[in-house]
Amino acid sequence: MRWALVKVSLAVTTMVVVAFAIPLGLVIKEMARDRAFSNAERQAAAVAPALSITTDRDQLERVVASAGSDAGLAVHIPASEGASAVDLGRRRAADGDIATVRKLGRASTSEVRGGSTLLQPVALSSGKIAVVEVYVPESEVSNGVATAWAVLAGVGVALVVGSVAVADRLGVRMVRPARRLVEGAHELGEGKLGARVPEEGPTELRLAAVAFNSMADQVVQLLANERELAADLSHRLRTPLTVLRLNAASLGDGPAAEQTRHAVAQLEREVDTIIRTARDAKPQTAAAGPGAGCDAAEVVRERMAFWSALAEDEGRKWRVAGADRPVRIPVGRPDLAAALDALLGNVFRHTPEGTAFAVDLHNGEDAVIVLVSDAGPGIPDPEAAMARGRGSGSAGSTGLGLDIVRRLAEETGGDVRIGSSVLGGTEVRIWIQLDGRERAPLRRGHRGSVRRRRRGRLVSTFNRSRSLP
Repeated sequence: MRWALVKVSLAVTTMVVVAFAIPLGLVIKEMARDRAFSNAERQAAAVAPALSITTDRDQLERVVASAGSDAGLAVHIPASEGASAVDLGRRRAADGDIATVRKLGRASTSEVRGGSTLLQPVALSSGKIAVVEVYVPESEVSNGVATAWAVLAGVGVALVVGSVAVADRLGVRMVRPARRLVEGAHELGEGKLGARVPEEGPTELRLAAVAFNSMADQVVQLLANERELAADLSHRLRTPLTVLRLNAASLGDGPAAEQTRHAVAQLEREVDTIIRTARDAKPQTAAAGPGAGCDAAEVVRERMAFWSALAEDEGRKWRVAGADRPVRIPVGRPDLAAALDALLGNVFRHTPEGTAFAVDLHNGEDAVIVLVSDAGPGIPDPEAAMARGRGSGSAGSTGLGLDIVRRLAEETGGDVRIGSSVLGGTEVRIWIQLDGRERAPLRRGHRGSVRRRRRGRLVSTFNRSRSLP
């Protein structure tokens, strides 16, 4: 593109320069010729008054000398009665040309050796026609033409060089963004997801750079979503793996039991590897649309029915509260089930056998609380436990379970809190904001305090109703 612009500019500028320089050069040459013959006409006109008064040779010689005989001035007076012909100065024109001028009575020019002559007729008092001859050398006709042509050629060359330089700079300005766009595309194709293109250059290339950067961002987002999905789906496998591990532990001794336990342990390691590989991506939970959601009480009853069998095998006391009536929430059934499985799986994985746990559900005015608590040793660093990919520091913790729960709550405008439970262990409180409830506009300074008071009243009411039989 750059060289194409240079070639086009070179061709166009050359044609323009040629179109203007050649006619201008011819005009300059013609102007120099006109100037030379104008000077010759003035010299001839200086002699004409003297010829109209006298034809005396001595007087005419003085007039010719004063007019500049060195310039090639000559006077030709024809013979008359009682007087012979007079020729003053050096004759250069042919006799035929002089005779023609006398006959026609008008000025004429003729070519001679070394230049040209101007023949000017002058009427004498005797009625005869004298001819004044002025020699114009070729050097005077072309005086200054070569210099003017050289200047004109220099200007033309400067215009061509300048146009080529400007076209080259414009080409660089266009080519550089295009080259960066190509390099960015190559880098992105090689897997360098951070490749971006500066949004500069002409308007079209800036728009192309904006489109490329937007496409790269979408590619990164799509890849992140894929990794998030892989991490979340892999984490959901930990629930059946926990069941398999517990069942395998109760098989007793024997080759088959040992092989089963070994296979379950290997499968757990593979799942942990997949989770740790994909955990750097920021996961997303699909938000439920208007009118979508599930019955939280039904999901809680279903998942507790599943985990209760394992709790009985390990001698764990458990309790469910608030799930005896429908509680509608704007969360998909699979997402809520996955969140509950993640929390209950953590209870079975990170607390000793026989540790009691409880799941409580409370439907408030504008939110639903799901509380999972246990009587285990607790979490020493709740903030670290909520950080995605870090976990609580316990063996086998990937740090994704609580993050799945947090995303589920935040998609509805709620949050997740970790604290100490009334059972003496860990308490994970999921605050799910309800959709479709009218929220009165609050002033900026009071919005947080009103929300905290409302949440505090709901939590206090909820805590008073909790107890483990």
